[in-house]
Amino acid sequence: MSEKTVPNILFIMTDQQRYDCVGANGNATIRTPHLDQLAEESANLSSCFVQAPVCVPSRQTFFTGRYPHSHRNRVNYTPLDEGEMLMQAYLRDAGYATGFVGKLHYWPPTREFALSTGFDRGLIHDAGPVDKHSDYVAWMTENSSFTAREYRKCAPPAGDGNPYTALVPDELHETTWCGEQTREMLREMATGDGPFFLFSSYWKPHGPFEVPEPWASMYDGVDFALPETKSLEHIQSLPLPVQRLALRSEPLNCEVDAETLTWMYRSYYGAVSQIDREVGLTLDLLDELGLADDTVVVFCSDHGDLLHEHGINGKNAFYEGAIHVPMMIRFPGIVRPGRYGDLIETTDVLSTLFELAAVPVPRRNQGRSFARLISEVGTVYEPRTHVFGENIIPEVITSGALDFSYEPGEGVGGIRHPDAKMVRTARWKYNYYVGHGEELYDIENDPEEARNLASDPAHREVVREMKDALLDWLITADESDQIAPRWCI
Repeated sequence: MSEKTVPNILFIMTDQQRYDCVGANGNATIRTPHLDQLAEESANLSSCFVQAPVCVPSRQTFFTGRYPHSHRNRVNYTPLDEGEMLMQAYLRDAGYATGFVGKLHYWPPTREFALSTGFDRGLIHDAGPVDKHSDYVAWMTENSSFTAREYRKCAPPAGDGNPYTALVPDELHETTWCGEQTREMLREMATGDGPFFLFSSYWKPHGPFEVPEPWASMYDGVDFALPETKSLEHIQSLPLPVQRLALRSEPLNCEVDAETLTWMYRSYYGAVSQIDREVGLTLDLLDELGLADDTVVVFCSDHGDLLHEHGINGKNAFYEGAIHVPMMIRFPGIVRPGRYGDLIETTDVLSTLFELAAVPVPRRNQGRSFARLISEVGTVYEPRTHVFGENIIPEVITSGALDFSYEPGEGVGGIRHPDAKMVRTARWKYNYYVGHGEELYDIENDPEEARNLASDPAHREVVREMKDALLDWLITADESDQIAPRWCI
């Protein structure tokens, strides 16, 4: 770090990227040279787990340092609780210029609302049913002959090529736009007198699977170790909420053929490689501007993607592919590069960044800073023995073409969904579905989570210990801003 005492923060987030879809994290097939280089220069947290395997609850956990049951954004398309303050607001109060580009997933999904949360500038692209608010869609339609929803369409099939090849070309694609606008805002913010916080948030590799050339054909001829197709009988043996997740997948895992699944994987990998290019260009610009040594760089994802593992396409379940995410933090001269295997929650990110930046950690924060684990900065590091998660698992899926309306104080749909909780240690994972059963997996000996041991008498004591840990968490990780008065009697 140079003589500058207050660092900038560049926070890069992808959407629905698995931990194992970075080359540096042990994947010899995926091409992510820039992320691999970033991992080499960073503290690479290899056991980081999200507290909700779905966009809005997970993102609000990152930005509040609080669990979903505390910040109350439990499902997508729900408004932020009025009592919550987000990372950008704390940083703005500490003297930071604050900006964003890309996906926020706030409700209402407008740039105006985003600016009210603590950003002083930004360009939004939440996509899906809220395209009318997207700065990317407005830019694309103004600069091309494509109409709003065509960026989500695939090109007409061409021989034996990728059926998920995007209709729009690379230069008009949402990933390219996000990267270019990030760099434009970075140039702008670099001219300021004080530190800046820039949140660069990519929609991809979140489905649908459309990806432009050259990324659509990058993995042609590559064969993948595809997940086993699950029978309906197997799916019906799972806890009811997980059954419903599997049966709403499109296409159904029990019906998808190996060729289609292979193209899905090739497209998902291509989307990650496209993001890798944009991240590399952004980090190159940081170097060109002379800011690399004065900037904390974070790279992570809001959750993973099961990619038809366990019969499920997408997220929402507590299986490893959905909850285990990449997490890298680079701060030259301060953060020690290397691989760290400690259990980390995404509740821990806010307090860690704030300690690295010498910004006061909010009293309502529920995470544990790991700044002292990866540097000489911060409070005493308290290693975790457990990480926790929760989710209200959706029972229906809606068309992305719908134009959702927004009513102040209400979410979308009013549909009741079953609740679920998770606790994981280095070895065990326990999933509890309220009123619908439980799962226990020995992650060390069964990394595929193929054998549910919850009803095995030999593991009754493990189930009891995990339930106790879950109960302790729910009791102690409630509101952390309530302080009892000292009474004189």
